[in-house]
This record gives sequence, C-alpha cells and structure tokens, in this order.
Amino acid sequence: MGLIGRYIFRRAAGAFIAALAVLASVVWVTQALRQLDLITAKGQAIGVFLEITLLAVPFLVLLIAPFAIVIAVVVVLSNLSADSELIAMHAAGTSRWLVLKPILMLGIAVGLFAAFLSMWAAPLGLQFVRLALNDVQVDVVASIIKPGRFIEMEPGLTFHIRDRTGGGVIKGLVLSDERDPDKAMTYIAKDGEIVSALNRTLLVMKDGTIQRRTADGALSIVRFDTYAFDLSSMTPVAAAPVFRPSERSTFDLATSTAGKDEDSENFGRLRSELNDRLSQPLYPLAFALVVFVFLGEPRTTRQGRSFAVLGAIVVVGLVRLAGFGATTLAIRSPVGVFFMYGVPLGTIGLALALLLSDAQLQLPAPIARGCDRIAATFGRIAERLVGSPREA
Repeated sequence: MGLIGRYIFRRAAGAFIAALAVLASVVWVTQALRQLDLITAKGQAIGVFLEITLLAVPFLVLLIAPFAIVIAVVVVLSNLSADSELIAMHAAGTSRWLVLKPILMLGIAVGLFAAFLSMWAAPLGLQFVRLALNDVQVDVVASIIKPGRFIEMEPGLTFHIRDRTGGGVIKGLVLSDERDPDKAMTYIAKDGEIVSALNRTLLVMKDGTIQRRTADGALSIVRFDTYAFDLSSMTPVAAAPVFRPSERSTFDLATSTAGKDEDSENFGRLRSELNDRLSQPLYPLAFALVVFVFLGEPRTTRQGRSFAVLGAIVVVGLVRLAGFGATTLAIRSPVGVFFMYGVPLGTIGLALALLLSDAQLQLPAPIARGCDRIAATFGRIAERLVGSPREA
C-alpha cells in the first residue's frame, strides 16, 4: 500500500475505532439499565452487575461493527472531499482504486474481527451471562432478604435487615430463630454477609450478640466478633441453565441434528443462528463498498453530496433489513439460508460491478434542483434569523 493508501487507511481505521467505541458505549448503557433493575432487585453487588453487562459487550460490538464502518467511511470520504483532497487526486489522474484499496482492506479487517466475535467471543460471552443470571436467580439474598422488612424464611425463622450496600454487605441484622420450642435464639449483628464455601451458603455475622432464652425463661447473652449461620437448607438449588441458540457454541450448533430430541423443535432456530454467524462477517465489506459507490467520486455541494450520504445510509439500512428478514425466514425454511448469504454477497457483487463500470450514483436532475432550492430557502431563513455575516 502506497503513501496515499496508508494515509486513507489510517484515517478510516481511526474513525472506525472512534465510532465503534461511541456506539458500543451508548448501546452498553442502554442494555446495562435493563439489567440494573434485575440486579438491584436481587440485591447483588456492583461487581456482579458489571460482570453480567460487560460479558455481553462482544455480542453488542458484533451488531454495531458494520454500522461503525459505515460511519467511518462516510466521515473519511466526506472529509477528503471537503478538504479538496479527492478532487486533487482525481485531477492528478489518480485511479479510484487507489482510494478504494484501503477501504477494502478495512472492510476485510473488520469482517475478520466480526468473524472472531460471531464464531467464538459473542456466544461465549452470552453463555457466561446466562450462567451468571442463573446464579443470581437462586441467590438467597435476592430471593428472601429485603431491607426494612421482617421476612419469615420458614416457620420460626425471621430475618430483618436495615440496609444492604452495593458491595453485598448487610447492615443492622436481626435474626430470630424459634424453630426449637425448648429454646429461642436471637442474633443481632452490626454487619453481615452471605458467602458460599464448601458447597454451603453461610450468613457470616460480625460484631454482634446471641441471646438465648430457654423454655423456663432463663436468658443468656454471648457477644461475638464473627459468627457463621448455615443457610444451606433454605437456599434454592440451582437448576442447570438452558442455553438459547445464540448462547451455544458454534461447534455445538454445527453438530446439532434434527434427530436429537433437544434440537428437533428448535432445529430451524439452530440453523438460522449458525448461518447468521457465518454470514455476519460479510456485512462490513458490503457496507464499505456501498458507501464508496455513493461517495468515492469527487462531488461539489451542488451535485448533492449530502444526499449521496443519505442515499448510502438508506441502502445500507435496506440491506441490513433484508438480512434480518432472511434470518427470520431461515427459521421456517431452508430457502432463507440462501438469502442470508445472497443479500451481503449480492450487495458486494453489485457494488463492485458499479465500480468497474465507473458509474456515479446521483439524484435525477429535477430532484437535485428541487433539493438545492429547498436548501437555499432554509439558508435564507437562517440568515434572516441570525443576521448576515457582513452585518456581523
């Protein structure tokens, strides 16, 4: 790759990383807020919340990467045009393939990155999310203990806590155990924590007292620094998690057959998921080529560069919607599998054909003139509102 190619690739790669980081952050926050209610309702520590949400990041990045490359290529080609660099290269007789080559390389690189995510990282992350959520569902703190309320875990055993911190520490604990009719035990502790050790669930209380009252009314009080109360008999047993198709490994999907009872009902979903993973890496290259078809040639403002950007975005959106439709169709019919590959490959083929023919996509002249008039009208209105630059 020559100097110009490296320059364009460096700018495009930087724009892609920036766009991916911004989009991933926004989507991660929205998904994290969905899990926040579950985690806070279950009383989990902030570490569990971060674990569950961060494990889903590879899957989110996989969905976002094709759109991040669209933003990157649009930004780079628009900046090259705005700075007259495309015009200068065109006037110097530079081949459009010199500009296209770094865009192609970026599309292929992002496609390989998407393949790594779709084949391995994303399903593995979702699998760990499922396991973590399964553990949350059976947590005794999540299921039973609520701050500010007296909770009877079983007849004769009552809990009350004042508060629970984000780190999972229990504050102001009172535990009344009257299951034995011959004696009543009351545990009062400043702090407490639920821990798991040796396949047992323990309530570890710190800095408290144990009050023992016998049937004849005798009372004894013992102070302790640390005391462990066994909760194993009251902890729900975790059932084996059932993984969705998106959470199963690619090898597992590839070896699944309709003959298996577990897979027979979901065979269509398994087939769709497997081929979706194989076809997703094609979209970054397809989208990069679509954007280049619209924006790869030098354009002036009057030739409607902004509308070329809009056209590229619309085509990209339609292609992705067609891909989603093919994925849904593949659940019901094997024909959908053909379209799952046909949509991105057809887009790549059509874009390359247009590039080989040196065609330049643009709006029809009447529509372009109408758009220019609308833009000029809005410009005059804005000038009246903020004042002319000369007047300023």
